Amino acid sequence: MTLQINPSAALKNLLEQEDLDGDKRITIDDIGPKKFDIEQVNGNLYTIEGTYFLSNLLQELALAIKKGNKTNVTISLDNIFEEPSHRISRLIKEIYWDSLTRNMDKKGLLKVLLDEKVSQEYFYIYVPFNDKIAFEYYTQISKEITKIKVVKLPEIISPEFALTINNKPGLLSLALVEKNKTIKGEPFVVPGGRFNEMYGWDSYFESVGLLNDKKFNLAKGMIENFEYQINHYGKILNANRSYYLTRTQPPFYSSMIKEYIEKTKVTKSWIRQKLNTAIQEYETVWMVEGKRLSNNGLNRYFAEGIGFVFETEEGHFKEIIEYYAKKFQIPYKEFENDYKNREIDCPELDEYFLHDRSLRESGHDTSNRLVNKCAHLNTVDLNSLLYKYETDFAKMIETYFKGEFTSSKNKIYTEKYWLKKAKNRKKLINENLWDHNKGMYFDYDFNLDQITDFESATAFYPLWANAASQEQANLLVKNLLPLLKCKGGVVSCTENSRGIIDADNPGRQWDYPYGWAPHQMMIWRGLLQYNFKRETKELVYRWLWLITKNAVNYNGTIAEKYDVVNCTHKVATEYGNVGTNFAYIPDGGFGWMNASYQYGMSILTKKLIKKLDDLVDPDELF
Repeated sequence: MTLQINPSAALKNLLEQEDLDGDKRITIDDIGPKKFDIEQVNGNLYTIEGTYFLSNLLQELALAIKKGNKTNVTISLDNIFEEPSHRISRLIKEIYWDSLTRNMDKKGLLKVLLDEKVSQEYFYIYVPFNDKIAFEYYTQISKEITKIKVVKLPEIISPEFALTINNKPGLLSLALVEKNKTIKGEPFVVPGGRFNEMYGWDSYFESVGLLNDKKFNLAKGMIENFEYQINHYGKILNANRSYYLTRTQPPFYSSMIKEYIEKTKVTKSWIRQKLNTAIQEYETVWMVEGKRLSNNGLNRYFAEGIGFVFETEEGHFKEIIEYYAKKFQIPYKEFENDYKNREIDCPELDEYFLHDRSLRESGHDTSNRLVNKCAHLNTVDLNSLLYKYETDFAKMIETYFKGEFTSSKNKIYTEKYWLKKAKNRKKLINENLWDHNKGMYFDYDFNLDQITDFESATAFYPLWANAASQEQANLLVKNLLPLLKCKGGVVSCTENSRGIIDADNPGRQWDYPYGWAPHQMMIWRGLLQYNFKRETKELVYRWLWLITKNAVNYNGTIAEKYDVVNCTHKVATEYGNVGTNFAYIPDGGFGWMNASYQYGMSILTKKLIKKLDDLVDPDELF
């Protein structure tokens, strides 16, 4: 059945009656009657009741108007009364991925130039030294859009240079391709909200969702842009903004390539090209001694740079700056300005920011696991990811190159070469990161020469990477999983490891009680690889129930992160919560949250999906 209505009039009347707090959403917090008589074009009335169904009506009206249908439109009642899980999944596939897609060509440039994190007088586009096509292309565009300024980067990008352009923040160019004499940008998906650029590890998790939804062109575009970044910036960037030039993010490139190949048809030459750049990244980013490779043969996050982390909001480092201002007996603002301008020498503060940039490189910004120590840690997550690189390289060389691969620099790599590296890394992980007494993985502080005791969801990364023995997996599920499992899914760390929140130990967004999509997805896949099917389905259900419950009650909201203890998207922590501030309908949701929903739905049984639509409390099921 359908309704024939005037969407503009219906939207106006609906908001006046139901949206009493004026946020252009209908939620359980609104105190309207939650019963609306919608007038059809023929004069007949149709009554819709309940928060969820009224918010669906609001969304459908907004979508119709957005398409240009302002006076007469047909609204399907199937969409209004759609089961929650089906609606969320359908909107992600049909609308949200497109809403989050960007291109750095003339057609798409204006959409991606905006950066809410900084104030901008001009839109700067930074182009690599040796990309002549991009420089000419953007220079031509800048003649038409005079607010755009195009800058060619130096051949060697040093931390000192990166510091000099902090007062002119801008976009770093990505891959362009010429087809039929027209230049187009390779597409990529942004996380959403203020994160309006291509991010490192976000892109992997987004690609899992894209491949699940058969958005193969988008997944391929992400891989092409990563290859461009390795070739032109020397690394996969934290994100393609100028203030991210000196740091990368967790390495997932081999997984993106491998999973894309498994879902699509590609040429051997394409695989060769991508494998070549993945090996290049492994060797030149991660395996350089004295930087991201520590003396014990394991790896650490080590983001280069000078002074302040640029992209944080005003006052983020207030406590640490106040401490050193008092120590130097200089007024706060004066000390802050002098330090930013490098007019004051403070090695201790320099080291603090080395750790801070490195924890941002880890993606876990911020967590008590890493604050003021990250660059001294061989973390479980990073070394598991690099073990996965080594085994992925071995598998691809075996499968597509008969056990022997010759790089573009004529270096020969064999399957055995990479398996030997993986075997050695696994040995080092077990020697340094595995606690036999507790039956858990922990990070290793090589500066203090001791294993840490911070109980984190990242301890499950070895399962995802297939780096654990079955016995180790059994112990993790027995010893750690019960400590991390909450009503709404897996929490980032235990409350005990986080510690008591006070002035000296502020709440951090990657700690208890918050849960994040990448942790859930990696734990699910890891558990499945070790045949923990029942445990996986329970964790998937808890997480999807949390997302679904909040979407039903809050106008379709899909947030960046959730409080998995109190089961809400309303969080009081650093940076707030992206994806919760929108009008009418979520503006793309949030990238990796979308992906976790789509991947999770592929794991659940039909019986559990029915329970999910009925919002059956997970504690009643498990």
